[in-house]
Amino acid sequence: MITWLYERATASEGQSIVNSVSSKASAHSSAEAQRRLSYFSERRDEIVSTIRELVEIESPSDNKTAVDRVAESVAEKFSQLGGEVRLHLAKDFGNHLQVNFAGKSAKPVLLLGHYDTVYPLGTLATMPCRIMDDKLTGPGVLDMKSGIALMLHALAALQAWHGKERDGALPRPVTVLLVSDEEVGSDSSRAITESLAKKAAAVLVLEPSYGRQGAVKTARKGVGEYQIKVTGKASHAGLDFEKGVNAILELARQIEKVSSFTDLKKGLTINVGIVSGGSRTNVVPAEASAQVDVRIARLKDASGIDKKIRSLRPFNRKCKVEITGGINRPPMERTAGVAALYAQASALARDLGWKLGEAAVGGGSDGNFTAGLGIPTLDGLGAVGDGAHATHEHILISELPRRAALIAGLIELA
Repeated sequence: MITWLYERATASEGQSIVNSVSSKASAHSSAEAQRRLSYFSERRDEIVSTIRELVEIESPSDNKTAVDRVAESVAEKFSQLGGEVRLHLAKDFGNHLQVNFAGKSAKPVLLLGHYDTVYPLGTLATMPCRIMDDKLTGPGVLDMKSGIALMLHALAALQAWHGKERDGALPRPVTVLLVSDEEVGSDSSRAITESLAKKAAAVLVLEPSYGRQGAVKTARKGVGEYQIKVTGKASHAGLDFEKGVNAILELARQIEKVSSFTDLKKGLTINVGIVSGGSRTNVVPAEASAQVDVRIARLKDASGIDKKIRSLRPFNRKCKVEITGGINRPPMERTAGVAALYAQASALARDLGWKLGEAAVGGGSDGNFTAGLGIPTLDGLGAVGDGAHATHEHILISELPRRAALIAGLIELA
């Protein structure tokens, strides 16, 4: 059960959404949906093969050469589908990949994702990509190499289904954007993401789904990162204790203060995750610092928590307190536009034979940026599995056909 921390769409907006979905979805009968599901079921092994190929090209965020290697492989695959490939060169991170597909005159749908992972080179040796019953394992298989493969196969299917009447063109324009730095904050790709989103009718994010039931994500918390640095004065802890000013003691008080800003009712949390300071036990520490994670469910809370953190003042006037950082991802809120996309996805899933759930989650993605601009965004459309960023990361192979069918349908309708 999801408890939403903000207002849902109004009754009139809700009825408008239902009417819109009903008219659009009429083109997709249950029989047609099942035909499409069978199409992807027959090609399930091909989808698995594509995923395995991508997983076995390791691509940690901090290794540009490795990330560029997987970008080249993915670019070639999209090029074979007739996509117009453009690389956005990045200096400190891997290059970002944009692929444009022509379609009949309409605003494009933006398919959004990333090919960087959290795993260092060599992880495949201890965490191989392999099939175990219904599971496919490997570093980045869930987050989100499988999402990229689903993009490729959904687009290939749409070309096959619509190619005769449109000379191979898609039923609508599609822009694909895969970035190289999502796992480390998206600093070099955010401007590209926002620029393309502004031109799109909707954004479909192929990040992993939520839970074993494969729910899509209709809300995500915004994310902030701050550092609290305290400067005191060093002295010998035995000979000149009174002459020292203990930075760690001051930091402890600041940690207690900043942690008190948590407001669970508002969905606002503060977590002090890393603390460092001092040099030796017999030295009064002159420096100490803490790294703070902030999560917000509502954009209207961003300025307030930022002001509170920046207003921290020393308890000991002999100490200096410096605050750096800020909110780097706005929250993805469940707006009327998001609700409309979910309604479309839910109707498609119903025709495919299952009930598609929705979830509000604490983690952020690049979908936060597009939703923050007011562009209708639906996240968590990727594979179903578990263990993202963990040694047991895996996807469920049996779920791949209906995820691909859902994505293909949404590209047509969104």
